[in-house]
Amino acid sequence: MIPPAFDYTRPTSVDEAVRALADAGEGEDAKVLAGGQSLLPLLRLRLAFPELVVDVGRIPELRGVREDGDTLAIGAMTTHHDVVRDPLVRRHAGLLAAATATVADPAVRHRGTLGGSLAHADPAGDLPAVVLALNGELIAQGPHGRRTIAARDFFVDYLQSALEPDELLVEVRVPKSDGWGFHYEKFHRVAQAYAIVGVAALVRRDDGRIAEARVGLTNMGATPLRAAAAEEALAGAADAQAIARASDAAAEGTRPAQDVSASAEYREHLARVLTQRAVLAASGMG
Repeated sequence: MIPPAFDYTRPTSVDEAVRALADAGEGEDAKVLAGGQSLLPLLRLRLAFPELVVDVGRIPELRGVREDGDTLAIGAMTTHHDVVRDPLVRRHAGLLAAATATVADPAVRHRGTLGGSLAHADPAGDLPAVVLALNGELIAQGPHGRRTIAARDFFVDYLQSALEPDELLVEVRVPKSDGWGFHYEKFHRVAQAYAIVGVAALVRRDDGRIAEARVGLTNMGATPLRAAAAEEALAGAADAQAIARASDAAAEGTRPAQDVSASAEYREHLARVLTQRAVLAASGMG
């Protein structure tokens, strides 16, 4: 299908991009083009009708990974491929590297970007739940400067984020998780398909027991979720049996969709099973 007509601009700086978004006005008047892996299909299927597309692909300050004390700062336009290969990410945020390596296929990972995936706010995407489990923060820049949005507040509803129409996501910040075990587990029917359910697990052990666990859920509601009840139940778990019992709480508080891929009940079952697998792998007790 042929997309509707729109104007196009390619700014060379963040300030120029923000001005273009602000000048475009409210709502659907402008869309940001990052890697194009989410926006272009929406345009082609006429599910989005922007008057202006702002291509941020030529803004060098939006790419790259750097250390900032106990945090990694990752430019929003850093591609999935570069996230997976970056030595800082692999050393200090292994869960992000591992989950990103499972995104779609190599062609998508070479074009798609971390910031684009998060701003799209698709609860079936792999990375929103991962950044949520990492207690990440997202940095947005608008006409009045920059603001920091906690990952727990960034994902508002299905395909809706906390970004204002005149704001650009410029950076993703994740605390270093040195010493934490991690694993990303997902279930999908065919290779490269969206996860029917995914689980991002981080585990910190002390004296042979789980001292703290974080569990992010993919595709278990209109936004990515934390399995709070399971996280609480996992504290103190010392063996596989205790992890299995705690994982039974993984679906509490979720509202999974029922669609052609799975019923809500099946997704709840998957959340429990995949949480058990992910936590066992992350804790080394499997």
